[in-house]
Parts: sequence; structure tokens; C-alpha cells
Amino acid sequence: MDCINSHDTVFKHLTKEQREMLNEQKSCKSYKKGSEIYQEGSRTNGLYCINEGIVKIYKTGIDGREQIIYFAKSGDIIGYRSILSGELACSSAKTIQDSTLCFIPGDMLISLIKNNGDFALDVLQQSCKELGEANSYITDIAQKTVRERLAEVLIKLKENFDIDENNELQISLTREELANIVGTATESVIRLLSEFKQDQLIDLKGRKIRLINIKKLEKISNAFG
Repeated sequence: MDCINSHDTVFKHLTKEQREMLNEQKSCKSYKKGSEIYQEGSRTNGLYCINEGIVKIYKTGIDGREQIIYFAKSGDIIGYRSILSGELACSSAKTIQDSTLCFIPGDMLISLIKNNGDFALDVLQQSCKELGEANSYITDIAQKTVRERLAEVLIKLKENFDIDENNELQISLTREELANIVGTATESVIRLLSEFKQDQLIDLKGRKIRLINIKKLEKISNAFG
């Protein structure tokens, strides 16, 4: 997938000339699983568009533990808020599978925003969406149990990465990564996954998770109530 030329990304409203200019200035690079793209507190000179793969966006606590904010996938842009705010990166980014990312210089982003209102609106909407998700996460941490949060995470992973014909999530995560999304200890996630399996809500095969009873998971998550 060429994220610059896709009709499903923030770049969909670029003119032909802007698209050509962007393609000339971008630089694409392949990253192995576990590669660090940028680090919290660093100064970034541009943003990244994910061509292929999945990248986790996270913050690191004082104890060194990761708190995963969200996963970015093909077509998503990351690192752009630091360019817009002129501040240091407020989070870190690391690949969780082999990926290809395209780097776009920051001055190119600013130029497109100044000269293309539809593109600027798309970037603003993307930023607002991420802010809304962050606010929801804060509320969940304060008001939901770990069981409810895990169920909600499984539902959101289904929505963002889909499931195959066997209802298997199309993203493979370690138990620690799941715990770092939910915001709890790894042991708690392992215990709850086992409970979900016993209750015939999910099935487990290594890192693969198959959703058996999606409606019940939605009910547990309280996401739609």
C-alpha cells in the first residue's frame, strides 16, 4: 500500500502537484520487528506514514514500564503532533512486526497544511480523534475494572485490525503488550484470559486470540452501554 496515494488516509485531498512533491521529498525505509522509530523526549524533524506493518505508540513510566497508548497500522501517520506543537515527542514508537515507514520532513507537513485546507482539516480531525481516545482511556482506567478493560481492548483490536473467517484477531500481541494496553500487571491479564477461555468467550493458541462470543465481550466491556 502506498499511503501517500491511498484514498483512505489524510493525504487523499492532496492535489496532483502536491502528491508529486511529497513523493519526491519522502524517504521510505524497512524496519525489523522491535525497531525504535522515535523516543519520548526526542526532537523529531518530521512525521512518519506507515506503509506496511504495525507500530505501537507508548509512554514509559518512572519504573520503566510501557503504557501502550494505541497501535498505528498501514495508512496511519505518527509523530506529527510534535511538528505542529514545536515540542519534543510526548511518546515513543516501536514496530511490533516487520514494517515499512515513509518519513516526511516537517516543513513539508507545514506547507501542506498552509496550502491545502482539506488536508489541514483531515490532520485536525485525526488529532481530535486521538485526543478523544486518550480521554476515553483515562475514564476507563478510573471507572472500569480490569476485566471490563480487557474485554474492551479485545473488541477495539477487532475493530482496528479485523478478524479472519475463524474470528481470529489479525494482530499478534504478547501477554505483556496486552497488559500494557489494559494498564495492569501481566499476571492479571494471563489470569483473565484463562477465565475468558473457560467462559467460552475466547480461544487461545499461543499469541493468537480467537473471539468466540463477541456480543458477550461487548456486554462485559460496557463499551456500548
